[in-house]
Amino acid sequence: MEKDLIEFIAKSLVDDPDAVSVKETVGEQGPVLELSVAQGDIGKVIGKYGRIAKALRTVLSATAGKDGKRYSLEILD
Repeated sequence: MEKDLIEFIAKSLVDDPDAVSVKETVGEQGPVLELSVAQGDIGKVIGKYGRIAKALRTVLSATAGKDGKRYSLEILD
């Protein structure tokens, strides 16, 4: 569910929604969602001063908190 939500939001933000992919991996501190977008769309996902990336992480923690999980979001270059 969290993976689909992040993918949906990211596809809404970028110019090339076909290049958006979200992969779930396991890190040292728990599950990690790795978001990758087209090279020209990285700035749109990160936002000015990282505000959009922070908002994505806030939404992710709010939805995952209901299930008692703790996800991390990494935006890949």
